[in-house]
Amino acid sequence: MAIMAPGDPGSVSEPSQPTPTLLGRDGGLPAPAGGVTGARSLRRMTRAVISNRKATVGALLLLFFCLVALFPGVIAHDDPNAEIYPRSLGPSAQHLLGTTAFGQDMFAQVVWGTRPVLLIALLAGLGATLIAMLVGVSSAFLGGAWDGVLGLVTDVLLVIPLFPLLIIIGSYLHGAGTTVLIAVIILTSWSYTARQVRAQALSLRNRDFLNAARVRGERSLYIIVAEIIPTMTSLLVAAFLTNALYAVLFSASLQFIVPGLCIVALGSAFALLNYAFDEIGNPALRPVRSMRGKRVKRAG
Repeated sequence: MAIMAPGDPGSVSEPSQPTPTLLGRDGGLPAPAGGVTGARSLRRMTRAVISNRKATVGALLLLFFCLVALFPGVIAHDDPNAEIYPRSLGPSAQHLLGTTAFGQDMFAQVVWGTRPVLLIALLAGLGATLIAMLVGVSSAFLGGAWDGVLGLVTDVLLVIPLFPLLIIIGSYLHGAGTTVLIAVIILTSWSYTARQVRAQALSLRNRDFLNAARVRGERSLYIIVAEIIPTMTSLLVAAFLTNALYAVLFSASLQFIVPGLCIVALGSAFALLNYAFDEIGNPALRPVRSMRGKRVKRAG
């Protein structure tokens, strides 16, 4: 029998190994995983908050402020705006924090003032994070002229000193209300977060699951909303907590809302919660804690 060369017709060659592929629902392409990734990120964040003592304390502290904001009349029975008490009283059983120079109960002002402060923190933090998310992801994914224009706007806001600007705006809008204050903080505080989001999105732009979405013919808006954003959940939540913290501090510096200790306590709630998301963003923090636990067990 003649020995045939590998390239000769009729030669018998070993079957080639099939190339492993990820089969999806659309002609063998990987299926969209945005929803799965988002659900997985939420479960991971929940575990991180529960397993981190500082984050757990922050969550409980934030829950306390939420309950106070929802049911202020249960805790403080006095009208915070009523000028019916003796002026400038010290703390007593009737007035736990005393009265103001106008005869108002300070404890009632603290309790009822929790709602607007928490509203500013949540809405301003959420608004700034949403704008930063849209600008950062769009700038990284679309590139070209979009990246240049959005980057220019972001850079301009970054070099503007934010705190003096807020003081100037607050002086012109004195007494304009919580809505205007929230809008001002949102429009002036999203730029730094947008830079962080853009850097993260750039690292994801050429991943396989995004290339598969392009091959499937998905639109850019779908890829941004359903594919990129769910993979950045932990970063966005951490950015929201940071923006909420700064919103509280900025609002307190522009107008008197509640005494400083409550501002510090509410800010601490957001800061402590951020410890959990630092662990998600920096995996090196997790082994350190687990190894300490193992050493304690071995020592015991």
